Amino acid sequence: MRSSVHDVLPMKVRRSLKKFGADLALARRKRRLTTAMMAERLGVAKSTYVRVEKGDPTVSMGIYAMALFVLGFGDALGDLIDASRDEQGLLLDQQHVPKRVHPKRAPTSL
Repeated sequence: MRSSVHDVLPMKVRRSLKKFGADLALARRKRRLTTAMMAERLGVAKSTYVRVEKGDPTVSMGIYAMALFVLGFGDALGDLIDASRDEQGLLLDQQHVPKRVHPKRAPTSL
């Protein structure tokens, strides 16, 4: 049975996953690794790894991360949403900076 994620996934995301899978396949072939070798190194069935190269959105993100690691791109996933390069997030932070800072008042005792 097909997962509902296939039905709700935006086309742009589907295309990105397909490209990502194709890029993984190219990197694998450049390293002269077979799909069976990659599957073994990832600890998954060959059919699962084939789905990775097709950009299947139902494959665990951990498997995609492991594929990146095996191919020598271990840091790539951690750098995708680096806070220092998140321009929109930095702008939102600036909007929340108070215009004035007031010291907290000491509690008064009765």
